[in-house]
Amino acid sequence: MFDKCEYIISAVGKEQFPNTNKLAEFVFLGRSNVGKSSFINALSQRKMLARTSSKPGKTQTINFFLIDEAFYLVDVPGYGYANRSRDSRLNYGEYIEAYLTDNSNLKIVFLLVDTKVGPTNDDVLMMNYLRHLALNIVVIGTKADKVGTTMLAKQKALIKQLLIVNDKDIILTSAATKYGLDKVIGLLLKQINPSN
Repeated sequence: MFDKCEYIISAVGKEQFPNTNKLAEFVFLGRSNVGKSSFINALSQRKMLARTSSKPGKTQTINFFLIDEAFYLVDVPGYGYANRSRDSRLNYGEYIEAYLTDNSNLKIVFLLVDTKVGPTNDDVLMMNYLRHLALNIVVIGTKADKVGTTMLAKQKALIKQLLIVNDKDIILTSAATKYGLDKVIGLLLKQINPSN
């Protein structure tokens, strides 16, 4: 689907953000073990673009990936990881906020939620925070392959109820089976080529 996917930088402050040419950016937020890196790798069709780890809370920086020299996928540290120190949690909040606020390049915030688990309290808090910032939010249900077909509709309804979103703002996906990824790619392409 995408010809060129390259890692650009791991940033911890606004002065390091690379997008001086004002390309569209799409950021991925979610709990530490929601499958964010796997999702980005599946979306880009690159096995090792975003590093995956069996240890939650591994990503500590905002990672920028340039796709076809047309837009950025942005991976931020997972939230809700209890073993991270208080100082690092506070620092995390500061530089995530620096990225999310006053960023005219940011087109969509993808909030990743485990389809099987459903939204946690941390997910609800993050959704409320993103709404407060008046950002364009799409909820991604990850690991949909772990949920039986009969339960998928029930879990989607639970996500809708707890995060207070419409059907059109939720996409259930699976990095393993590629289920739903075409819808996400369609959203990205629509943002960067509005005339298509």
